[in-house]
This record gives sequence, C-alpha cells and structure tokens, in this order.
Amino acid sequence: MIYPDLKIVPAFLKYDYGIKERGESLEKTFFVPELEKIFGKVTPFWLEENGLPDNIKGLQDKLIEFVEIEKPDIVFFVLMKDEITQETLSKLKTLTTTVNWFCDDQWRFESFTKNIAPLLSYSITVDKHSLSKYKEIGYNNVLLSQWASFVYEKDFSPEKTEYLYDVSFIGGKNNTRAWYIKELEKSGIKVECFGAGWKNGRVSFEKMKEIFQRSKINLNLSNSLPYDIRFYRYLKKLPLGWNIFKPICFLKSVKRKFFSRFLYSQKNAEQIKARNFEIPGCGGFQLSNFVLEIEDYFDIGKEIAVYSSIDELKKQIKYYLENENEREAIKKKGFLRAEKYNYYEKFKEIFKKTTKNKNSC
Repeated sequence: MIYPDLKIVPAFLKYDYGIKERGESLEKTFFVPELEKIFGKVTPFWLEENGLPDNIKGLQDKLIEFVEIEKPDIVFFVLMKDEITQETLSKLKTLTTTVNWFCDDQWRFESFTKNIAPLLSYSITVDKHSLSKYKEIGYNNVLLSQWASFVYEKDFSPEKTEYLYDVSFIGGKNNTRAWYIKELEKSGIKVECFGAGWKNGRVSFEKMKEIFQRSKINLNLSNSLPYDIRFYRYLKKLPLGWNIFKPICFLKSVKRKFFSRFLYSQKNAEQIKARNFEIPGCGGFQLSNFVLEIEDYFDIGKEIAVYSSIDELKKQIKYYLENENEREAIKKKGFLRAEKYNYYEKFKEIFKKTTKNKNSC
C-alpha cells in the first residue's frame, strides 16, 4: 500500500452507464479494487444509490454532506455528463482535492471538458493531443494517462488455447458496427458478436476473457462514423433513412438530422479504448481499427494488427486466419507487452502527482 494514511472517495456509477440491467460498471468491478491497493481507506459514494437519475438536486446535497462528514483527501470522478453540477464541483474543490478521469477528450473537449476541468483540482485525459487544449484555457493540472486491461494473468499460456471462434467481436451494437458486420458477412466472414443489441447479448467480464482467449481473431470495431459512401447507402435502407438523404439541403440535413437525431451522437473521432488493452491483456489476438496513439503502446504488425477501412479489414481477417503461425506470434508478443498496462500502475502514477503535497509512507 502506497498511501496507508490517506482516504479516497470514488464517486462512481455502480452500474454500467448507471443502468442496473447492464451489470456492474468497470469502475466498481476494477477501479475500486485497485484503489484499495493504493489507499489506506477507500469509501465509495455510489451515484445511483444517492439520487441518480431521478433526484439530481438531492444527489448534490448528499455528496457534499458525505464529503463534509468523511473528510477524504481525494474525491475521484469519472463523469459522463451533468450528473454532478458545476456548482457542486466548485464547492467540493474548496473541501478536498478533486480528480476526474475524462474519457472522451478526442471529441468532447469543447462541449464538456473545457467547462468542467477548471472546477477540478486535477484532470486526467487519455488524449495526448488534447494537452494543448487544456493549456489554451489556462488549465495546468492535467495528467496524461490511458486505459488498461481489467485482468492480466502472468501464468496464462496463449499458445495452449483451444479455439471456439474464428472471429468474434464484443461491444454494443450500433449502426456503424452493424454495417461492418454486414459487410463482412457479404464476404463470407462470420463474426460471433456479443454485447447490448446483438443476438448473443451482454456477457460478464469473466466471459469476455474467455471469448478473447478462445477467438482466433478478436475485432476491435470502430464506434465512429466511417468515411465510406457504402455506409451511407446502408443507412438509406434503414427506417427514416431516406429523409436524411434528400438531395435538397443535403449538408444541413446530414448535420442536423443524421448526426444529432438519427445517430443520437456527435462522435466523429477515433480514440483508444479499454478494449485495445483488454484483448491482448487477456491473451487474445487483436485486429483493431487504427487510431492515433495506438503506436505509442503496441508495435503494429508485431503485437497487434490494425485496419483503416472495411476493405483492409476483410483482407486482414482472411490473411490472419490463413497464416496461423504469424497470428500466434503476434498474439504472444501482444500479451507480453500488455503486462504493464494495468490500472494499478495507472493509478499509482496518477495519485503520485495528486498527493505530492500530502503525507505518504
């Protein structure tokens, strides 16, 4: 234990996206246990048990009262939107050290982070290209970190795997991912899909590990809008699709209806996700969409494989299914590389900086 005399309050979602039916959140299942290895006392404040989502005002009052009673050295957030108000964050900053993990600076800095970061003692970003944006708003207490694998078993032997699937994918279904899967199926490539919206449904973290290990190829599919006309032709065939693609005022229609109403998202930037570390960390072969910074963590072509288009994805899948020895060598090297990508190491580095003026052993 690094800080036996310090107390931290993780103010987290207890369930994935705050929805009980989706199972426990990453924060509860993996963040909290790792924090318990670092701090002498970890006292979680679960947002759903204190008012989210129906009583936001009550949630603010309860959180402030909780912090005033517990007197923690740090309050740690992974904020999604406006579950904790700006007024509450400002108040908490006067009571203790506040830290937030910003997950989506690649595409939400302007709409979210730049308004929230100044209200915090420290901010964590997983996007090195956003560091200059923090500087531009006059905010200096930003720490660069990254996602990690939820598990790493040093004694696991990747070469002894008995495969159950040729190609698999784990992740929620959306229009982008559905299009990728449909295009692969047209080429005769079957992908076993798991997650919200797919036929197989959601799976536990333990089941995820098994799927990663027992799949010859684990896809890490993009969640952003592809620059491919075939995708937009696919959307035209979906309900309401034709209204989006009327020729008159095409650009305005796409911007206003397609992005904000049809997809319910403004996400248009690729970003590293936890899955990039989870697949090799569990001992699986990863074929991922290329994203900036992935080369900072893995040697492309030697520890993971990447693609930049649906056509490249088809070629890569066929190639690595046919070339087993090369695929297995990449998988093994990726597994060895992933050993250092764990949340304990991430948190140890983060809180070394945020507790630099506090007593520690």
